[in-house]
Amino acid sequence: MQLGVNVPNFGPGTDPGVLREWARVTEGLGFDLLMVSDHVAVTPDVAERYPEPFHEPFTTLSWLAGLTTKLRLGTTVLVLPYRHPLLVARMAANLDRLSGGRFVLGVGVGWARQEFDALGVPFTERGRLTDECLGTLRDAWRTPAADGGNSDVHVPVWVGGHSEAAIRRTIRFGDAWHPLRLPLPLMRSVLRSHDLPGFAPRIALRLTTTPVDTPERPVGVGTLDQVLDDLDQLRLLGADTVVLDPYHGDPEETRRPHEAWRALTAVATHGRTPQ
Repeated sequence: MQLGVNVPNFGPGTDPGVLREWARVTEGLGFDLLMVSDHVAVTPDVAERYPEPFHEPFTTLSWLAGLTTKLRLGTTVLVLPYRHPLLVARMAANLDRLSGGRFVLGVGVGWARQEFDALGVPFTERGRLTDECLGTLRDAWRTPAADGGNSDVHVPVWVGGHSEAAIRRTIRFGDAWHPLRLPLPLMRSVLRSHDLPGFAPRIALRLTTTPVDTPERPVGVGTLDQVLDDLDQLRLLGADTVVLDPYHGDPEETRRPHEAWRALTAVATHGRTPQ
């Protein structure tokens, strides 16, 4: 099982130097994957938790691809209805080629109604638009090259969400189900009731000095031993990759990245070091 890190590409403390250091720390600790988030118009509903500066994911990952050598790079998650699907197909294929096949396209339907309004995209149609976009991506990546060669693009597609529509979307279009911060029992239930192509969850990462014994303890929150056990449980459920998310919702955290780096160091040092 591989391990990834969700890196904040937004907030008052996120400048190019910090992003560069995030990449250095993530790769240096031996993690396999670095992922970033997506918003286009930072409307008030978005800014409350993910304020400016918000670095566009394709631009950011292209830059980070040139600063790294082994890390896979991805989106968790790209909101598909925000962009024309042929543009997404071109950007994803280009980034994958330029990075040496290191790109992972995590996708979702989105949640910020004000942002949809600002972009002129109908919020209530976001599920249908996402399905149409995934179909267009699949077709575009299978288009024969002009020289008659095979131009198939093999960008892994991870589908976020946990509704029945999201599960159907994963089965139809995806390479993996990519749930975001779901309770372990819910993930276990979905996996037992559906034959999914793959499993790559994103979980929280918050280390505590004493055990968290409440029944509603989120996966990835607790002592180091609890978090390592969570990772073992996810491995037993068949997770191909687990993405650790050390951001907890306060934009001021982006000014203090060393706190997240210490938690990641503990997992990499005392747990199973990612390969």
